Amino acid sequence: MVDRPDHHVPSCLVAVDTPAGPWLCELPLSPGMQVAQALAEARARAGAAGPHEAGGAALQGIDWDSGQVGVWGLRCARDRLLEPGDRVELYLPLPGDPRERRRARAGRQRASLRRRGP
Repeated sequence: MVDRPDHHVPSCLVAVDTPAGPWLCELPLSPGMQVAQALAEARARAGAAGPHEAGGAALQGIDWDSGQVGVWGLRCARDRLLEPGDRVELYLPLPGDPRERRRARAGRQRASLRRRGP
């Protein structure tokens, strides 16, 4: 569910990646608004939603202060100025190095093939 302000006011969208899927919050865009300010306002709205409302439980434990951020899929600094229609994204950390996870999977597959034998 997206919280939508008046459509005549310039806005931006904040998308927070959660284990349950993205949580979206549309915010009015004030002049000079930065990524950090948009995240702070979205965080306040998420806190007001409570743990029992849509997405509320998934937002518990999100690293709002130091998680990686981007605008439209491109990483950026938190002091980046926003423009109308920007989509601010807060990313979840990877659960480990993807290369190491792939090596471990490949090793398990090789081991299972060796056990079967010719």
